[in-house]
Amino acid sequence: MKQQGAHPGETEGTPDASSRPDTAEGPNTAEGPNTADPDSAHIDEVEGDEPLLPARVHRPSDLMRLVGGVLAVVVLMAIAAFAHGTTSGLEQDINKGTGQAPDLLIKIAGLASSIAILLVPVAFAIERLIKRDGLRIADGVLAAVLAHGVTLATDLWVARAAPDSIQEALTQPSPGDIHALTDPVHGYLAPVIAYMTAVGMSRRPRWRAVLWVVLLLDAFSMLVTGYTTPFSIILTVLIGWTVAYGTLYAVGSPNVRPTGRTLMAGLRTVGFRPVSASREETPDASEAGDRGRRYFVTLEDGPPLDVTVVDREQQAQGFFYRAWRNLTLRGFATRSSLQSLRQALEQEALLAYAAIAAGANAPKLIATSELGPDAVMLVYEHSGGRTLDTLPDEEITDELLRDTWHQVRALQSRRIAHRRLVGDAILVDRSGTVILTDLRGGEIAAGDLLLRMDTSQLLVTLGLRVGAERAVASALSVLGPDTVADCLPMLQPIALSRSTRATLRKLARERAEREREAVLEASRQAKPARAEHAADDAHHPVVLEKADKKAVRAEQRAEKRAIDEALEEAREEDLLTQIRHEVLRIRPQAPVEPARLERVRPRTLISFIAGAIGAYFLLTQLTHIEFGPLIANAEWGWVAAAVLFSAASYVAAAMALLGFVPERVPFPRTVAAQVAGSFVKIVAPAAVGGVALNTRFLQRAGVRPGLAVASVGASQLFGLGCHILMLLAFGYLTGTEKTPSLTPSRTVIGGLLTVAVLVLVVTSVPFLRKFVVTRVRSLFAGVVPRMLDVLQRPQKLVTGIGGMLLLTACFVMCLDASIRAFGDETTSVSIASVAVVFLAGNALGSAAPTPGGVGAVEATLTVGLIAVGLPKEVAAPAVLLFRLLTLWLPVLPGWLAFNHLTRKAAL
Repeated sequence: MKQQGAHPGETEGTPDASSRPDTAEGPNTAEGPNTADPDSAHIDEVEGDEPLLPARVHRPSDLMRLVGGVLAVVVLMAIAAFAHGTTSGLEQDINKGTGQAPDLLIKIAGLASSIAILLVPVAFAIERLIKRDGLRIADGVLAAVLAHGVTLATDLWVARAAPDSIQEALTQPSPGDIHALTDPVHGYLAPVIAYMTAVGMSRRPRWRAVLWVVLLLDAFSMLVTGYTTPFSIILTVLIGWTVAYGTLYAVGSPNVRPTGRTLMAGLRTVGFRPVSASREETPDASEAGDRGRRYFVTLEDGPPLDVTVVDREQQAQGFFYRAWRNLTLRGFATRSSLQSLRQALEQEALLAYAAIAAGANAPKLIATSELGPDAVMLVYEHSGGRTLDTLPDEEITDELLRDTWHQVRALQSRRIAHRRLVGDAILVDRSGTVILTDLRGGEIAAGDLLLRMDTSQLLVTLGLRVGAERAVASALSVLGPDTVADCLPMLQPIALSRSTRATLRKLARERAEREREAVLEASRQAKPARAEHAADDAHHPVVLEKADKKAVRAEQRAEKRAIDEALEEAREEDLLTQIRHEVLRIRPQAPVEPARLERVRPRTLISFIAGAIGAYFLLTQLTHIEFGPLIANAEWGWVAAAVLFSAASYVAAAMALLGFVPERVPFPRTVAAQVAGSFVKIVAPAAVGGVALNTRFLQRAGVRPGLAVASVGASQLFGLGCHILMLLAFGYLTGTEKTPSLTPSRTVIGGLLTVAVLVLVVTSVPFLRKFVVTRVRSLFAGVVPRMLDVLQRPQKLVTGIGGMLLLTACFVMCLDASIRAFGDETTSVSIASVAVVFLAGNALGSAAPTPGGVGAVEATLTVGLIAVGLPKEVAAPAVLLFRLLTLWLPVLPGWLAFNHLTRKAAL
């Protein structure tokens, strides 16, 4: 990174001005100077490493429009599916209104729109080709082809698989053939819309007017003649629009960002005579994306300048992060998520003038100007100096810290919030004066909340460089104890800047690694004593046989105590806690409870979304059920038995987990966690949701993170082994039921061969092998040491393995009871066959990416039961009842248990 105060020609690694002229050209690049005039040629030189701008950029605005188009399509489909009366009434009103139109007008509109829909794109293409902009035409053609494919897929889906309500909203009987339906999406109109949007016709006023006229004429003629419906027209426009912006985001749009030469020309228009400009590298930080490109500019007659160039692409960066902050935080939202260049220019200029008027040291803004329609520049007097992040530790004196607080106090005296007091926003010039930069995100007439946030942010920024004690002492000497104490409720990660939170997370990982090393070192030191004790016992078999169990337990307790002491010695307070303690020494009565800054917690939002997804899947499953025959034919005694077996499975799951956890964990709460897992698995793949929930539960129960992961991994590993062994055993028994010679069934042989082929494929393909090894290693890391701890307690191991066997038995008996609820003695199958079908379906459900294995499990169980001889009329309702009892009905109690454990801080 270049030092801001260094001259470009003197900065290490900066080439001479004549070594690399700015060769990047763009649509807004100013015309080059007259080469016959050497002075003019020198003016347009750009020193330093001015990187070539990419020919194409992926605009966040295109992505936002793509997401908006997809959401609009989803909303339209939802209205068509659930608001059938509204759609029918709308169509009737439109048909009644258009039915009174004169026939001559209808014919003229249809003819004009048919001709224009072909001529307008061709005319625009010719105009672009004349101006040598063929890449836009290529983008438009690609978007048109993709839109045509999407329309064909949509037509096929509506005709064959869509609900009747959607089909009725998008189609109607064709006027030419009452037995045929109109097209749900117009195959020629959507590609034309995608083409015209991708080539940029909507950004040109004249062409945009022609586009709207053509679309309205075509929609009018199609509606009047009865060849379409209003929803079909809207869906066609949305598909064309969405596909166009998706194509533009995927392939990129032509780059119109101004280059260094454009900057030089813009400076001349506001009265400066620049000699050269050097691009200054900005820190690679997540928050620096929308701060603009910075140049150091030398003039023919005057001091140098600092120039910031902001364009639309940089303005759009960080949109989703700002939108999320505005949604989730209360009272102090960030600046507007969508801010025009003019608004950004006015805000930064206002903050610059207000800061200087308040008496703070800030860069002096001397000129502003637009650089074409897509960029602006702000010209400051050159400040020089180095940022706080680049200063050596020995140069950060107490006087420098106090000077920084004086600048912040000057801002706060006029109710100005900086909003970004991080290290690279604090500049120290050659004389040691502190200058506050990056005021662009600030706010005037700020409330107390924002001012207190600035104080807490600067405390953390300085604490990261000089420690909590010096940072708090310097703040107290300038602001006073009351002001500093009032900021303690704001001292929480969510109130800090994005880069500061990243730094604190990095420090937390380093502290955790040091604690882990201390625990491992204590464990290694305890091993020699344990090995010596074992060697002494080996020389005395009688002593070994009559070993005192109390002594063994005492040795284990001593080892655990040594590990806990090592962990306690290695434990370090985080910076925020250190700052709180320093402030509380001066003001013991200061408020320390963190303020509630979140409007919506991420966990609450995730729970809401997960509940909506679960309700959607549940409703889609229940809509296809005929409850009358199902209830009439059921044997309610067996249904009750199936309910009991389903409920007992949660107790068995708790046993299977606690059997691999040597630490003491409450059993009732563990059962509640397994019930909560029935809600989690409906919104996440079964192999992912259960592991994450159990790991989190053990951590909250007091088990250290690494040991919690190892315990869950050990449970999963043993469960996988038991599953495979039971599948082979029951499959073998199933094969011997009809073949007493103990010949394995073809199903078992085929399954083994399939597994063998999959193993060979995975091990032979490097990508797959690396993927599997990485996942397995991360899942089962530390399992072996954990199993050694479990083996020292045989009752724990018996509990774990017994719980796994009992869990499988509960599910098998639940499926068997469901079969008996709808069958009779002539349609029954053996328990071994039911077990094979369940184990196969459960394995497939764990591998399926759908929540709870929806779709895959039902299909596997139904096909499997039919394959073992169960009639379809019995297999289908039996599988439905089984899935209702084990997947869908437990969702509500699972959701209640999940929220209860969350409130109790157990999850």
